[in-house]
Amino acid sequence: MIAELNGSQSVDRALGLLAMVGRHADRGAALSTLVEESGLNKPTARRLLLALMRAGLVEQDEESRRYFLGEEAYVLGSLASRRFGLLQLSMESLIRLSKRTQDTSFLSVRRGSFSVCLYREEGTYPVRTHALQAGFEHPLGVGAGSLAMLAALPDEEVEAVLAENDQVLRESYPMLPPERIRQDVEAARARGYSLNPGLIVANSWGIGVAICSPDGRPVGALSIAAIDSRMQEPRQRELAGHLFHEVRQVEEKLARMFASKGPLREPIAIRHQTRRTSL
Repeated sequence: MIAELNGSQSVDRALGLLAMVGRHADRGAALSTLVEESGLNKPTARRLLLALMRAGLVEQDEESRRYFLGEEAYVLGSLASRRFGLLQLSMESLIRLSKRTQDTSFLSVRRGSFSVCLYREEGTYPVRTHALQAGFEHPLGVGAGSLAMLAALPDEEVEAVLAENDQVLRESYPMLPPERIRQDVEAARARGYSLNPGLIVANSWGIGVAICSPDGRPVGALSIAAIDSRMQEPRQRELAGHLFHEVRQVEEKLARMFASKGPLREPIAIRHQTRRTSL
């Protein structure tokens, strides 16, 4: 039984490391970073990383010595995308958003009590903001897309998320304590879209709208980021209009994909329609 528990613990730790490597995306992760984030000692982290490398899930760059997702991880991700293809469903919308607004658009998804940026579509405006990159992770409520997803959750789940993230919010995001996020959630619900007025990176503003699955649960968010001078009223409402339109397109694709699983929950559909037609 002890051996079985130890084996299970090793699997859990290895999968945790795999997820951490994935969060660093194209930048790669140094061993020291993975040790710090995982709380494992260096020999244990290295041993588990070697096991992941043998499986093809992780690879190490020979020059930088940083760890990246491996070829097998790509294969598994490609297979999974056939079922969980939110990025594929959102690509046309992301391209249209960046073309119409000239600003950078993003797709973020929920991972537990955190939000992960899945994709970044560059805009053409000469001055851009680089506060968010693919693979970046923030607690739910931190950042425009992340806040949009949090605001789409029921109140009791919002409180559960804030309680789980309380320590990381106070340590790493002192400008966004739980009290402030609660206020931002209420403001996002009242407006119908979330707004980040340069709270994470100065002069980098963002606006976001949640994407909901056919059962009404938020599965992701589309957002737009720009320098502060391009995110003032009345342009906020203009950008929100574009986001609402594209989120509706993605949600309709999701509804068709999961049509066999039952109809949309009426209160969610009515709520979205009310918010979007109010702009």
